[in-house]
Amino acid sequence: MLLVEHPTAPPDAIAPPLKRYLDYLFLECGLAGETLTAYKRDLKEFWNDLVAADVEVEEIAVEDVQRHLMHLKERGLALSSITRHFAAIKVFLRYLFTERVLRRDVASLMEAPKRWRTIPGTVRYEQVTALLRAPELNDEFYLRDRALLELLYATGMRVSEAVTLGLEQINLKLGYVRCIGKGRKERIIPVGRYAIDAVGEYVESLRPRLAGDRHTAALFLSRTGRPLDRSNVWRLVRKYALVAGIGGRLSPHTLRHCFATHLLAGGADLRIVQELLGHADVSTTQIYTHVDELQLKQVHRRFHPRP
Repeated sequence: MLLVEHPTAPPDAIAPPLKRYLDYLFLECGLAGETLTAYKRDLKEFWNDLVAADVEVEEIAVEDVQRHLMHLKERGLALSSITRHFAAIKVFLRYLFTERVLRRDVASLMEAPKRWRTIPGTVRYEQVTALLRAPELNDEFYLRDRALLELLYATGMRVSEAVTLGLEQINLKLGYVRCIGKGRKERIIPVGRYAIDAVGEYVESLRPRLAGDRHTAALFLSRTGRPLDRSNVWRLVRKYALVAGIGGRLSPHTLRHCFATHLLAGGADLRIVQELLGHADVSTTQIYTHVDELQLKQVHRRFHPRP
């Protein structure tokens, strides 16, 4: 069975084995949205390389994967992006072997490219405070923007989770958010009074005007009454970072990093932070346990018998 597609197939057509796998990810594994889109994009690139090399699906080998990864490297992709491609391909090949499409368990022979773990970019608490105070009181969307910034920092939600957050998912009286994360997994995140007050004021005073006659469940709305999207949120965070005088490319994800780092610095348990962030593996959360050089020296001077 050759991987070559029918010459009259539209450019966006997906080969049957790949389509079945994507359906499996959506229906059986519960993947959707950005995650499913990323898998589809990465795997289509791999598939196109196989087609170009005239590889038969039953005979995909480790060398075919290595060749594809080298192509990605030659294109100048970052190591983190290549590692993401590799992970998607490995799970796809395991699926093909389980479905008895692939003759050999190629996935078990594959070794991931080495990846350096980089410490996520964060800013100091004082800088976060300046960011949260950046929206101007006389701005038309002051209440919405303040509520959005406060909630991002208070919960550590991913931007994709924030823009899909429904009005009914936040309980202002009890102070918690019911967040739907990756793989449609639900988690409960407590919300502090600053964010609760900000969201409550926005919901009461501005959101009804933005929604107008539209019946939308989304919490955060644009000037036209439609849900904010990821790009909207990124631009808002960047705008207020500049107002607050924070250098660098601060993004909504930076607030997620700050949420985790500041909790751990304050003495929070690693497992609790893992649950709040929605990480499936605690090793993903451990990256936030870094200690800067200054703090290390301070601890050493304070506790070592011979500082």
